[in-house]
Amino acid sequence: MIVTYKQKLIIIFRAVVLALVLLSTQTYGQSGNQLTPDPKAVIQLGNARFTVLTDQLVRLQWGPPASYDNRASLVVVNRKLPVPTFSTHTENSWFHLKTKKIELAYKINSGVFDSTNLKIRFLNADTVSWKPGQKQKYNLKGTYRTLDGRDGELDQYSRQKIQLEDGILSRDGWFFLDDSRSLRLDNSDWPWVTTPGAPKLDWYFLAYGDDYKSALLDFSKIAGHVPMLPRYVFGYWWSRYWSYSDNELRELVQNLKRFDVPTDVLVIDMDWHTKGWTGYTWNKNLFPDPSGFLKWTKENHLKTTLNLHPADGIQPTEERYNSFVAYMKADTSQKKPIPFEASNKAFMRGLFDIVLRPIEKAGVDFWWLDWQQWPNDSKIPALSNTWWLNYTFFTDKAMHGQTRPLLYHRWGGLGNHRYQIGFSGDTFMSWESLAYEPYFTSTASNVLYTYWSHDIGGHILKGNEKGVEPELYTRWLQYGGFSPIMRTHSTKNAAIKKEIWNFGPEYAKPQHDAIRLRYALVPYIYTMSRKTFETGIGLCRPMYYDYAKQAESYIYKEEYMFGDNMLIRPVTTPSRDGFAAVKVWLPSGNDWYEWQTGTLLKGGQVIERSFSIDEYPIYVKAGAVIPMYNDQIQNLDKNPSNLTIGIFPGATGKFQLYEDNGNDKNYGSEFATTAIEMQKTGIEQVVNIHPAVGKYQAMPERRNFTVKLFGTQSPSKVLLNGKSLQFNPEKREGSWNYDGSNLCLNILLPDHDCKVAQQIRISYDAVQAPEVTAGLVEKFKRLAMITAALKSGDNGNEGMYIPENLGIAEETNRLLGYHPAQFFNYLKQFEHSYKLVPEEIRSLKSLDEQTKNKLIRLLQ
Repeated sequence: MIVTYKQKLIIIFRAVVLALVLLSTQTYGQSGNQLTPDPKAVIQLGNARFTVLTDQLVRLQWGPPASYDNRASLVVVNRKLPVPTFSTHTENSWFHLKTKKIELAYKINSGVFDSTNLKIRFLNADTVSWKPGQKQKYNLKGTYRTLDGRDGELDQYSRQKIQLEDGILSRDGWFFLDDSRSLRLDNSDWPWVTTPGAPKLDWYFLAYGDDYKSALLDFSKIAGHVPMLPRYVFGYWWSRYWSYSDNELRELVQNLKRFDVPTDVLVIDMDWHTKGWTGYTWNKNLFPDPSGFLKWTKENHLKTTLNLHPADGIQPTEERYNSFVAYMKADTSQKKPIPFEASNKAFMRGLFDIVLRPIEKAGVDFWWLDWQQWPNDSKIPALSNTWWLNYTFFTDKAMHGQTRPLLYHRWGGLGNHRYQIGFSGDTFMSWESLAYEPYFTSTASNVLYTYWSHDIGGHILKGNEKGVEPELYTRWLQYGGFSPIMRTHSTKNAAIKKEIWNFGPEYAKPQHDAIRLRYALVPYIYTMSRKTFETGIGLCRPMYYDYAKQAESYIYKEEYMFGDNMLIRPVTTPSRDGFAAVKVWLPSGNDWYEWQTGTLLKGGQVIERSFSIDEYPIYVKAGAVIPMYNDQIQNLDKNPSNLTIGIFPGATGKFQLYEDNGNDKNYGSEFATTAIEMQKTGIEQVVNIHPAVGKYQAMPERRNFTVKLFGTQSPSKVLLNGKSLQFNPEKREGSWNYDGSNLCLNILLPDHDCKVAQQIRISYDAVQAPEVTAGLVEKFKRLAMITAALKSGDNGNEGMYIPENLGIAEETNRLLGYHPAQFFNYLKQFEHSYKLVPEEIRSLKSLDEQTKNKLIRLLQ
């Protein structure tokens, strides 16, 4: 393989970036080398010290230099960064420090920082300036510890709104962190919480204007990057609070397979153990052989997590009580419980080494830590138990586990982004809860807490409901496919059944499709998770990250970007006459392809759209390249040898696919990227799949790519590396076919070396007809709905007669697949027949006027 000079530069650049990223991503063991800034970045003026961390981030300290505290705080874990270019000078007793983006001024020998002697302005925006004591007016908020007991943004009992914490981002254009009295971490082998030092002030100031992405990146440089999640996390999680037994879980998994529901994570709630709330001993009535059960989960490619409520400490009834007491050198004569104490290092070491490690070694992959008790530690009142449990559980796994550390718990406060997945708690099953979650989830990215996991479908029944509302649950599951973690869950209530086989076909099919679509998008999602690790930009992010200067980005809070190339506007209200209406803002700057209706829409407008239960508002950037898996994948244990490249109409596009082993700790240096580019000029389209660059364990050496060009007409010629591919409707490798229902050209490439480039060149007979991306896919669907309604017999027609033009129009999609060479002839025939369908329906004597009008409305 020949590597070009440009490719070499890209490789070198990524290596430098990764080195910097990994330097600031230590999850434990914050060393002095990492925490002490480069002396070249430090300016000392008496008791005042300024440390230039980036060109828009500065640390400000005041106090006797001997008292400065360079240990890690709970928030700041890195200060040794490349020194940015800056200059200093003194003028009229004022000290000036200037970088490319900020200018700081401090009056020399004027004492402790205040609004009269210190000021900072952002050079890229005249309106952004700051003085000590200045308050933000337009903070864009962060997140909240839990949604327990919430019905939307309201507490179900008090009816008070959630007050989200302030985040890093604000329309004021700056962020201020007072780290003066924050708890610190010592320099032991397992850094432990300790009190702060003596300096009077320890501040951090970050100016960014409306460049929100740069703010998150710079904050992550000092607060640590969001660690990579294992790939399996992005699959489907089955969870339910239920007294499952070994037999019942085996039957559940068998049924999931029978209904073709891929599953990666099995969540087992608190009944796995004995003695109620807190416990660490398996309930042998439900799991007579825990090791055998966990061996079965591994054989079925399931990752297992168990629920923990550690507040009651270690009880005398626990299997490992005596070993734990001996480790703690406690008095065993009274057989008293050993109280829980998170800040006690000996207790926590014993909890992991004596109690939890044997369970992990038997096959538990990670813990669901469900802390719901007192907020702060009894010995260190300033220490949040939630924050500290996140730290201890995650870092213990990092030190002792062979795979990537992972934790599933609640938000504990700033800095907790280093400990990954949030469990949002027990929400009510309501449309209001569904409507609030998209905003809540994307806004959490403002504090880098990018991986919230919600109880999809809600947790608790609201009011007099007798069970799951099928439409609400289906819409929630569709949203779940475009949330960070796709996990269904509910409380212990026999009336709440979320298994797909409990629903009729009207809802079971879209539920199945939602889970399948999630799995299809994992290569795209996983690439975005790498970007989260490197930049701090979340998978689900507010619109203003990308469109800060467009006022609508701050108004339409229910919609969000899903990675770089998809805009999602969830359905959060019930349907009327079979369709749910949503109002969506499409930002200017590019056009958007409404995937499930096949409609290319102009950016820069607010429109109202309607969707049947099996459709979802997914807007893909025009020209986007989206890597996908096919519908055969059942779990995410490994990278499959088959990969699909989805290409969307309306512009040119490119994508750099990221892949690694999926669960090892070597992702910093062992990974591969594959660049994919698409260009279209006139009647010719070219797709280039560049050689994979890099290597990782178990990397596929050869691959079968399928290139899917959505929203396109049939081709006149398809060339692969200069050789012609033939039309073959049987979907054989080395051929192409046409999916008329989705107006999608499918090109099936033969088995190929991943390190060798491939080029696909597609020629068309004419410039594409605008009808192809004007909702023709949706028209086909609605014609099928009308035909099914007429054949049902419910309206008196009894399926005896399907009007001629309806039949012709409804079957056009199939003809396009059979005979793509006749594409334009069939399209012309369709347009003629489609216009006549309303009159045909009006002429049906077996239908009443209400039914006729209802069917005709489907065509509008």
